[in-house]
Amino acid sequence: MTSAHLTFDHTSDKIANRVVKMRSSAVRDLFAAASNPNIISLSGGMPDVSLLPHAAIRKATRAACDDERAVALQYGSTDGRVETKRVFCDLMRDIGVRAKPENVMITTGAQEALDLIAKTFVNPGDIVLAEGPTYLGALQAFSAYEPDIRCIPFDDEGMRMDLLEEELARIGKGNPRLKFLYTIPNFQNPGGVTMVPARRKRLIELSHEYGFMVVEDDPYGRLRYEGGHVLPLKALSDDVVYLGTVSKVFAPGLRTGWVVAPKSVLAKINLVKQGTDLCGSAFNQVVVEHYFTDTPWQKTLRTFVNTYRTRRDAMLAALDEHFPPEASWTRPEGGFFVWVTLPDYVDTGSMLGAALEHGVTYTPGDGFFPDGKTGKNCMRIAFCYESPENLAEAVKRLAGVINERLELYRAFIDAGALPNAGRADAASRSGTQS
Repeated sequence: MTSAHLTFDHTSDKIANRVVKMRSSAVRDLFAAASNPNIISLSGGMPDVSLLPHAAIRKATRAACDDERAVALQYGSTDGRVETKRVFCDLMRDIGVRAKPENVMITTGAQEALDLIAKTFVNPGDIVLAEGPTYLGALQAFSAYEPDIRCIPFDDEGMRMDLLEEELARIGKGNPRLKFLYTIPNFQNPGGVTMVPARRKRLIELSHEYGFMVVEDDPYGRLRYEGGHVLPLKALSDDVVYLGTVSKVFAPGLRTGWVVAPKSVLAKINLVKQGTDLCGSAFNQVVVEHYFTDTPWQKTLRTFVNTYRTRRDAMLAALDEHFPPEASWTRPEGGFFVWVTLPDYVDTGSMLGAALEHGVTYTPGDGFFPDGKTGKNCMRIAFCYESPENLAEAVKRLAGVINERLELYRAFIDAGALPNAGRADAASRSGTQS
């Protein structure tokens, strides 16, 4: 008889406290399940790269390879190629922001920028403000540096400035612990809502009054399906730190993003980036340059917008048809996501297993809050990747799972097994989670 071989983790007592406290991304955890051909995924915000003009991409890639100096294969400066910066300055001008190359830094996607900003400015216990719910990748990036993240609820017009003012009054003016406010004002992830101009103006006023930095993350700004363009926060104040990316308008696999900020801010971030990766991929930057200068990328962008609009409409129509009256949801004017709120007694995390059995995935809502507890009755569903037919079928399947939960709850109520206080007042729901 042989004994089982036991393997011990000899590093478990050496892991840093900040890593012990970190949570895995709910979206990343669902990637394996989403790859199952029998499952329709509403969980990941993946662009549909099949819509890209592959001939144009080959042309841009070949141009990067054909340079006799092989600059695309060499180390580069930490802050990125000036030629790529000029391309991003041109892109920014299109949306109302005037930037100079010296105010731009190239990053390995906007995700690296989030980590660099937190690493540069946040000490343990420092205060970071954000929408609640907010992008789970930002929560992951920030949490490594152990801040006190405080969430400000939103409604259909974006972050509620009245609640922000209340929180700022509690923090106090000139409080050195208050480092920055992070926001996704356009088609927010996960909420899908857009901050209206009046609230943008007020946010800038409050940042000056209370002395905090505003970090504006704008991955979806060009993916508008209805309504008019709204000026970025960066267009309202040079002090705003703006994050951009090519992931949603070109190719996420190139992992190329940028930061626009005052020189003093970039200088500090540059020091941190040197220790992180020395420099970004020069090859990827050259490919980006050629794509946005040598190809009709605006035509491809229109294809993206038209396709995603059709998919959004299909999802919203299916929600209207199949979801129960106890549910509410946002109606995004652009971007990738819809935020769904269910009665308080529904736990979307525990419901996920049943949804997988029915062939559909989504992202539970609690992962979008720093405490991992708020938002348990909510979910994010994405309409960007699947076909309209698949989206309609996925929503129908998901509605079936939700209705099973609601019927089970009603059965307990009718049997007197649960107190009446547990009943959800569906009429009072606004469609957003505070």
